[in-house]
Amino acid sequence: MLSGHAKPQAMVVGLLLIHAGLLAFLGTRYSPTIDEVGHLPAGLYTWEFGRFDVYRVNPPLVRTLAALPVWLSEPEYDWRSYRAGLMARPEWNLGRDLMVANGEPSLWYFTWARWVLIPVSLLGGLVCYRWAKDLYGVAAGLTALTLWCFSPTVLGYGALITPDLSAAACGVTASYVFWRWLRTPTAGWTLAAGVMLGLVQLTKMTWVILFVLWPVLWVIWQIGRRSQVEGRGEGSLDIRHSTFNQLSKLAVILVLSLYVLNVGYAFDGTLTRLGDYQFVSRAFSGQDFDDDETEVGGNRYIGTWCESLPVPLPRDYVTGMDVQRREFEQLKWSFLRGEWKRGGWWWYYLYAVAIKEPLGTWCLLGLGLGLIAAWKVSPSNVSWMDTLAVVLPGLALFVLVSSQTGFNKYIRYVLPAFPFAFVWASQAARLIEHAGRRWLVPVGGALLWSVASSLWVYPHSLSYFNESVGGPSGGHEHLIDANVDWGQGLYDLRDWLDAHREAVPVGVACRAYVPLELMGLDFEPVPREPQPGWFILGRHDRHDRSGGYAYFNRFTPVDSVGGCFDVYHLTREDVASLGTATNAD
Repeated sequence: MLSGHAKPQAMVVGLLLIHAGLLAFLGTRYSPTIDEVGHLPAGLYTWEFGRFDVYRVNPPLVRTLAALPVWLSEPEYDWRSYRAGLMARPEWNLGRDLMVANGEPSLWYFTWARWVLIPVSLLGGLVCYRWAKDLYGVAAGLTALTLWCFSPTVLGYGALITPDLSAAACGVTASYVFWRWLRTPTAGWTLAAGVMLGLVQLTKMTWVILFVLWPVLWVIWQIGRRSQVEGRGEGSLDIRHSTFNQLSKLAVILVLSLYVLNVGYAFDGTLTRLGDYQFVSRAFSGQDFDDDETEVGGNRYIGTWCESLPVPLPRDYVTGMDVQRREFEQLKWSFLRGEWKRGGWWWYYLYAVAIKEPLGTWCLLGLGLGLIAAWKVSPSNVSWMDTLAVVLPGLALFVLVSSQTGFNKYIRYVLPAFPFAFVWASQAARLIEHAGRRWLVPVGGALLWSVASSLWVYPHSLSYFNESVGGPSGGHEHLIDANVDWGQGLYDLRDWLDAHREAVPVGVACRAYVPLELMGLDFEPVPREPQPGWFILGRHDRHDRSGGYAYFNRFTPVDSVGGCFDVYHLTREDVASLGTATNAD
């Protein structure tokens, strides 16, 4: 018999093992996605040359770690597509060249790289459990861990070598460590917080907000603690001494994090004078550049007092942020609920999360927001400052990303906010303990619904949509791009074609940065005018802005593939009826 203490530990281990198994299988089932084709050669480039300018719009930690087993296998390289420049983005050409040079075995490189990152996702789940357990108890900890382990968004991106899931895992870990430091500012927690703040900066540039957020949180905690201490009648001298001591440790955290960030870039270009940079974004250059291939930038700081200031950041970190800012300044095409527009919507990500996460998860959030607040069943040791430490990082990141309306495409941009929502929602488990076992059914049912909804769609987790929009078959009417089809379904497409030899000739419209000959795929494009035959449309491609595939909306698919393709079989009668209907219109 397991003891009461051992049972939760066994459940934690079991959930993490299931999560690892789900990710490992997905790592074999997803064909290389669009951004992965760029991330892998960028990581290999760093190992080969010790430089970081390829794919510099993202920090190098995740891709470099993922590329390690591939680099150790000594693949063939073809670097002829590399080029430098202020706007240079050679990573996708390098990725195609890597696959061509190594042939079909190169497809396994992506699987190896994905498997390397599984422990990072396990860390994120473990921290969700620990933080929720520390605040709300064991049941809440298991709830938070379950939400992490079975979230379709976590599973979908956790099986890729893109940095978004690692940013979520490292972001919640860093925030948890900082919360522990706020409660107990020992030397050990000071060191851990500084290292984690530096590491999370090496996963995703969005987390630069922590350099502002952590000092703000510390000030709020000082105000809260001062009121508590004064309420107990303790001396002001002790308060000032404690405040100064913690302020000095906060300075250590920030300085140490900058050191770790620079170590991650091998101090390449650290302390470059601000006036020596050439920027391409309007924010940093002060100019508008029309040409996407701008090679002569500008610098709005030249001639100002800060021109000579040394920037305590790596050069490629600064220029990468500049290029990324340039991309958001350009009003690119965005799609939402059947509408194309230049630029985006401030509510895009809120809507995306609403339909891309299971409804059971939303029920738990609702219970945490409404019933727990109304019935005051939160544990007495959880202060408003503890709640703020959980909620504020995720909320701040979500608001920051939502404010960037230059374009909207990917729910993955707000994925780093997910674990904070899972931890906060987990307190719904307190209802069972404090409001009676009658709440076991709604709370447990919501959690079970969340898990079952995700597993029902698995292994097509990237294409998951909840029941409110009809699941994956209806979700593409609301969101497209990586939310539906990021090139991950080519193995499923190949398997379907192998199993349906009668479907010839076949036309296919799909997203693929992988040389199709490596996958044994050979097909014709889908015609822009109706013709009889077999046709397979990626659910992203169905919403082509030109409307060239709109005629398929008049027909019902005969099959679906990989959660991201629809199969149509048009007969001569179908095409004739379409012409008749068009004439009638």
